[in-house]
Amino acid sequence: MNDSHGLPGEPEPFDRGVNPPPIQGRGLVSIDGALALIAVLLVVQMWLLTAALESFLAGHDEGALPATLISGAIAAAVVALYLFVSAVDAEVRRR
Repeated sequence: MNDSHGLPGEPEPFDRGVNPPPIQGRGLVSIDGALALIAVLLVVQMWLLTAALESFLAGHDEGALPATLISGAIAAAVVALYLFVSAVDAEVRRR
Protein backbone atom coordinates (compact mmCIF):
# COMPACT_ATOMS: atom_id res chain seq x y z
CA MET A 1 0.00 0.00 0.00
CA ASN A 2 2.75 2.43 0.94
CA ASP A 3 5.14 1.36 -1.81
CA SER A 4 6.80 4.71 -2.51
CA HIS A 5 7.69 5.71 1.06
CA GLY A 6 8.85 2.56 2.82
CA LEU A 7 7.05 0.84 5.66
CA PRO A 8 3.44 1.64 6.63
CA GLY A 9 3.30 4.17 9.45
CA GLU A 10 6.78 5.48 8.65
CA PRO A 11 6.90 9.26 8.11
CA GLU A 12 7.30 10.44 4.56
CA PRO A 13 10.79 11.59 3.63
CA PHE A 14 11.41 15.30 3.78
CA ASP A 15 11.79 17.05 0.43
CA ARG A 16 13.76 20.27 0.97
CA GLY A 17 12.72 21.63 -2.39
CA VAL A 18 8.98 21.50 -1.74
CA ASN A 19 8.14 22.07 1.93
CA PRO A 20 10.18 23.67 4.72
CA PRO A 21 10.69 21.62 7.86
CA PRO A 22 7.95 22.16 10.46
CA ILE A 23 10.11 24.12 12.90
CA GLN A 24 11.44 26.40 10.18
CA GLY A 25 7.89 26.91 8.90
CA ARG A 26 6.64 27.93 12.35
CA GLY A 27 9.62 30.25 12.76
CA LEU A 28 8.95 31.92 9.44
CA VAL A 29 5.27 32.38 10.28
CA SER A 30 6.24 33.95 13.62
CA ILE A 31 8.71 36.27 11.93
CA ASP A 32 6.19 37.25 9.23
CA GLY A 33 3.54 38.04 11.85
CA ALA A 34 5.94 40.05 13.99
CA LEU A 35 7.20 42.05 11.00
CA ALA A 36 3.63 42.82 9.93
CA LEU A 37 2.84 44.00 13.45
CA ILE A 38 6.00 46.14 13.48
CA ALA A 39 4.90 47.76 10.20
CA VAL A 40 1.44 48.52 11.59
CA LEU A 41 2.86 49.93 14.82
CA LEU A 42 5.26 52.19 12.92
CA VAL A 43 2.43 53.51 10.73
CA VAL A 44 0.37 54.23 13.87
CA GLN A 45 3.37 55.94 15.44
CA MET A 46 3.84 58.16 12.36
CA TRP A 47 0.13 59.04 12.42
CA LEU A 48 0.39 59.87 16.13
CA LEU A 49 3.42 62.07 15.51
CA THR A 50 1.60 63.92 12.74
CA ALA A 51 -1.55 64.44 14.82
CA ALA A 52 0.39 65.52 17.91
CA LEU A 53 2.57 67.95 15.98
CA GLU A 54 -0.42 69.45 14.20
CA SER A 55 -2.23 69.86 17.53
CA PHE A 56 0.83 71.36 19.19
CA LEU A 57 1.37 73.86 16.36
CA ALA A 58 -2.30 74.84 16.63
CA GLY A 59 -1.68 75.86 20.23
CA HIS A 60 -3.13 72.83 22.03
CA ASP A 61 -0.29 71.91 24.38
CA GLU A 62 -2.27 69.43 26.50
CA GLY A 63 -1.93 66.59 23.98
CA ALA A 64 1.87 66.62 23.81
CA LEU A 65 2.61 64.59 26.95
CA PRO A 66 0.09 61.77 26.30
CA ALA A 67 1.27 61.54 22.69
CA THR A 68 4.88 61.30 23.87
CA LEU A 69 4.06 58.55 26.37
CA ILE A 70 2.06 56.55 23.84
CA SER A 71 4.77 56.98 21.22
CA GLY A 72 7.34 55.74 23.73
CA ALA A 73 5.20 52.68 24.47
CA ILE A 74 4.89 51.96 20.75
CA ALA A 75 8.65 52.32 20.31
CA ALA A 76 9.22 49.90 23.22
CA ALA A 77 6.81 47.40 21.63
CA VAL A 78 8.66 47.66 18.30
CA VAL A 79 12.00 47.05 20.02
CA ALA A 80 10.53 44.04 21.88
CA LEU A 81 9.18 42.61 18.62
CA TYR A 82 12.55 43.16 16.96
CA LEU A 83 14.26 41.22 19.75
CA PHE A 84 11.65 38.47 19.36
CA VAL A 85 12.33 38.27 15.61
CA SER A 86 16.08 38.11 16.25
CA ALA A 87 15.64 35.29 18.78
CA VAL A 88 13.33 33.27 16.52
CA ASP A 89 15.68 33.78 13.57
CA ALA A 90 18.66 32.59 15.61
CA GLU A 91 16.67 29.54 16.79
CA VAL A 92 15.63 28.60 13.27
CA ARG A 93 19.15 29.04 11.90
CA ARG A 94 20.58 26.79 14.64
CA ARG A 95 18.46 23.83 13.52
